[in-house]
Amino acid sequence: MQYIPYLLLAVVVVLALWAMGVYNSLITIRNKVEEAFSTMDVYLVKRYDLIPNLVETVKGYAKHESGTLEAVIAARNAAQSSGTIEDKIANENVLTGTLSKLFALTEAYPDLKANAGFLDLQSQLKSLEEDVANARKYYNGAVRQYNTQIQVFPTNILAGMFKFTKKPLFEVEEESQRKAVKVQF
Repeated sequence: MQYIPYLLLAVVVVLALWAMGVYNSLITIRNKVEEAFSTMDVYLVKRYDLIPNLVETVKGYAKHESGTLEAVIAARNAAQSSGTIEDKIANENVLTGTLSKLFALTEAYPDLKANAGFLDLQSQLKSLEEDVANARKYYNGAVRQYNTQIQVFPTNILAGMFKFTKKPLFEVEEESQRKAVKVQF
């Protein structure tokens, strides 16, 4: 009977150590998700800065295509000013769609396809798109790990107590964006 208080104390200590370990691992994973989103955001900002230059170059050749050009700028501005992760994901999907329309538009202008400035901007955007795609993969991997961790038992108990909530994956929402854009120069 005299060992019961020590046994209870040992159980409490073990549970407290377990809870601290789980909490710290959840914080670590959440920070990884935030870091992954920030990495992606850096590439997206570069993309936002490049798009107006690309649009201005195309404007000189395709003056009567203002609707497409305005749609690209509007999508860029919406994506850039997104407040939440969910809004940013949705607006980025729209921007990707308008960019594919912009590149499809350039097919009608052979002089534009040969313009050195346009080719340089296109090359920069292609490189940035690859960086954005890789950053999205990294973000989604971090989110998958985080979401899994907060949903598995018994970690989900502590995750719920400390208000760890599920994070959204960066997914393509429109079926048309899943298809490769055919751009020939």
